[in-house]
Amino acid sequence: MTKKPTFKRQEHWRYKKLGDSYRRPRGKLSKRRRYQARKPAMARVGYGSPKATRGLHPSGYKDILVENAEEIKALNPETDAARISATVGKRKRQLIVAKAQQYGVKILN
Repeated sequence: MTKKPTFKRQEHWRYKKLGDSYRRPRGKLSKRRRYQARKPAMARVGYGSPKATRGLHPSGYKDILVENAEEIKALNPETDAARISATVGKRKRQLIVAKAQQYGVKILN
C-alpha cells in the first residue's frame, strides 16, 4: 500500500507568508491545477481514509473528551479512550485517572 502524500500549498517554498497549509490552486494557467506532469498531487476524494478508521486516534480507540470522573462510566473500554480536558485541575485529574483504572479505560494524555 502506498503512503498518502503530504499536501502542501502551491509555491509554499517561494513565499514565507503563505505557510504550508493546503489551498486548492485556482489560477487559470496553474500547472498544478491542470495536473501537469512532475507537479505535486492535489488533494481529492480518492485520497480519503477508510470509513472504519476515519477520525480514530492512532491507537485505534475513539477519542472522547472527559471533564469529570462521572463521564468515565459512560465509556466502553474496548472502543473508547478518554482524553482529559485541559481545564481540569490536578486534584480532579487524579480522581479521573483512578476511576479510569477502575473501569479499565485507557487515558490518552
